[in-house]
Amino acid sequence: MKDTSEREKIVVIDDDYAMRLSCRQILSKSGFDVETFEDGVKGLEGIASLRPSLALVDLKMPGLSGMEVIPRIQEIDREIVIVVITGYATISTAVDAMKAGAYDFLPKPFKPDELRIIVNRGLERRRLKLASRQFELERELLKRRFVSFVSHQLKSPLAVIHQYLDVLRHLGETEDAQAKRRDWLDRCLERSEEMKALIDDWLTLAILESDSLFRERVKVDLKDIILRIIATYETMAAENGVTLQVDLPQDTYLVRGDLNCLGVLFDNLIVNAIKYNKRKGRVTVSASLENSEVVMSVQDTGVGIPEKYHEFLFDEFFRVKEAGSKVGGTGLGLPICKRIVSEMGGVIELQSQVDVGSTFRVRLPAFTEQRSRDDGTAS
Repeated sequence: MKDTSEREKIVVIDDDYAMRLSCRQILSKSGFDVETFEDGVKGLEGIASLRPSLALVDLKMPGLSGMEVIPRIQEIDREIVIVVITGYATISTAVDAMKAGAYDFLPKPFKPDELRIIVNRGLERRRLKLASRQFELERELLKRRFVSFVSHQLKSPLAVIHQYLDVLRHLGETEDAQAKRRDWLDRCLERSEEMKALIDDWLTLAILESDSLFRERVKVDLKDIILRIIATYETMAAENGVTLQVDLPQDTYLVRGDLNCLGVLFDNLIVNAIKYNKRKGRVTVSASLENSEVVMSVQDTGVGIPEKYHEFLFDEFFRVKEAGSKVGGTGLGLPICKRIVSEMGGVIELQSQVDVGSTFRVRLPAFTEQRSRDDGTAS
């Protein structure tokens, strides 16, 4: 049995001694810390002191009635689950109790299993509610940190760009002036690309809050998207000493989705495969058709991802932090990828080994004319 300090607290407020004793025995055997009170006033004092997870409240009591006690419990702590117990059970009293703030209603007499079930159900609801609230608080905190992060990250390159441009404006016609201009303009472009990436992620975060990322659902050939992205990043790959390979044996790989979202999906995966690769490394993009699915894989021979991080990799703002790792970006790229794939009814899978490389495998429903007609979408 759990230590008393770790057990969930339950308060029973009932003027019937036998009922208080019965509830205490049943619930104590189930591992709960139970306190009982004979009237509403003492019960409210006990709740204010103990702050239980759940309260069992009798409706008919001398002094403060159960209907008067319920709203006062909520004033103390709205997260306390309230279950009404009464020997005068009617539909009307049940409805009134629910309106007053009770979670559930248990008519007397009841069996021990009935009490356990309703208590466990109420406590599970409380846990889920608290977990959801905690998640929202953490999410909001992450957003605020992200805004601060973006503001700082935008301010830094802007200051550098301003400095370079100011120097260029006053640069005389010296022997090495042309070389300096070219070098500093390249640095300005590099910094502006950093800002563009940050702004893109920030805007995408706003889109993620909407009901759907997709503006349209049309027939899209993934082969065209992949070849276009590969052509875009050939220079970047060469500068990083990475070789790009494409293995797309079929003429077409058709899916139904949003062209822009699919571009974002594979752009993120391919850029990451280049960025987190090794010198003389390789990125291979391959595809196949399996069981009415298009399976697209992006494989690299890079640094790999430790297994302990795999379950968090698609969480918003998460970034791998290992000694010597190339930490960068906002931690939104992969969550965005997962959201796009999920909205298309697909899945994204990861296989990775440290110092060997990573493979991201995207499985999407293949386009069929019948599915398009059934969904009423454009073909």
